[in-house]
Amino acid sequence: MSRDMWDPEIYNRYADERSRPFFDLVARIAAERPGQVVDAGCGTGELTAALARRWPDADVHGFDSSPAMIEKAPAGGRLSFSVDDVTRWRPERPVDVIVSNAVLQWVPEHRELLGRWVDALVPGGWLAFQVPGNFEAPSHVLIRELCRTTWRDRLDGVARPGPVDDPADYLDLLAGLGCRVDAWETTYLHVLPGEDAVLRWVTGTALRPMLDRLTPDEAEAFLGDCAALLREAYPRGPHGTIFPFRRIFVVAQK
Repeated sequence: MSRDMWDPEIYNRYADERSRPFFDLVARIAAERPGQVVDAGCGTGELTAALARRWPDADVHGFDSSPAMIEKAPAGGRLSFSVDDVTRWRPERPVDVIVSNAVLQWVPEHRELLGRWVDALVPGGWLAFQVPGNFEAPSHVLIRELCRTTWRDRLDGVARPGPVDDPADYLDLLAGLGCRVDAWETTYLHVLPGEDAVLRWVTGTALRPMLDRLTPDEAEAFLGDCAALLREAYPRGPHGTIFPFRRIFVVAQK
């Protein structure tokens, strides 16, 4: 991208909803006393700090490609952070646990990357990741269609369909690399408050590549078009807007 497209304040708008899959993922990692734990694509680091609390004797390192995110990270003690890219990161020595939370959907070559991460683990080490699995939901299908039609001159090809696999595909891939694998999926029913709640959610995630291509005036117009479509697809009810969100989880032990 032409600049750091991530805004920590926007991304953390729904922090509770975004963090729940992380804790559901980490709960299935059975490492007892790991020495080296890595959070690949750690964002602002609050969840990385949770890994340090889970394993207080471990050296926990988080990295993210966004300097704006890393500036917010709570480094200190056995908890450290750096700016790095998941496609280029290499540990200085084998690690015990690698966690990646809602990052690999941005990496087209992540299937090959998973093999390198398995190689970076100690024998018996753990790799755990979760990715959104909602790319065929209205929140994404409508945006892709908008990019192909009304906004095709500016945004055609920016929205990528189907960047992740199903749980069974990841299980097959990692089992073939000699891992014992636990893979599953969950659909959360988030109840989002306020007007245009789904638009506000995707503004912090799925819409970031589009907004990064547009001028401020264009971005305002594009968001207006998105809002109209999403209001119809996700009507607001008396208790908020129900937003089904499918997540894919994988925990593998080398």
